[in-house]
Amino acid sequence: MGIGGPVSGRAVFLDRDGVINRAMVRDGKPYPPRNMAEFEILPGVEEALERLKAAGFRLVVVTNQPDVARGTASAGEVEAFNAAISRATPVDAIMACMHDDADNCACRKPRPGMLLEARDRFDLDLAGSFMVGDRWRDVETGHNAGCRTVFIDYGYTERNPPRPPHHVCGSLAEAADWILSLHA
Repeated sequence: MGIGGPVSGRAVFLDRDGVINRAMVRDGKPYPPRNMAEFEILPGVEEALERLKAAGFRLVVVTNQPDVARGTASAGEVEAFNAAISRATPVDAIMACMHDDADNCACRKPRPGMLLEARDRFDLDLAGSFMVGDRWRDVETGHNAGCRTVFIDYGYTERNPPRPPHHVCGSLAEAADWILSLHA
């Protein structure tokens, strides 16, 4: 396998809000944007994703969107944000869980349902894959699926991941640097 050649069956799973697009932080906690006027892809994201894609990784966004179940956001709004990401970046798929904890579904992070579905859809090796997120649920999801985990630490005032991530950094660009350094 040459430099830049395909890394068969490997993926980088990415949380959406706070990893791909700017999260709206209120009282130290991150929230999804409420409308397209608040939606902004974070600086460096497109380039980081291009580098990961060029190295042969599948790019799969996995996002919890419980505001749909709570009635404070519509599925259409979630899909509009996802469509904007699909247009602006080289992601292969965006998977969204629109349930709340009370729904007890298999897809809501920290459960690994979305990663398992992507594994089956794209014939992925989860042990050779990575989960990148900015909240404890993302890191725990990666652990639960058998992936290596990257925590983008923005210093939110909420619980830390119960199991330590494999790497901690400050942006998706830094996460991509670390992931790519392991496959150089």
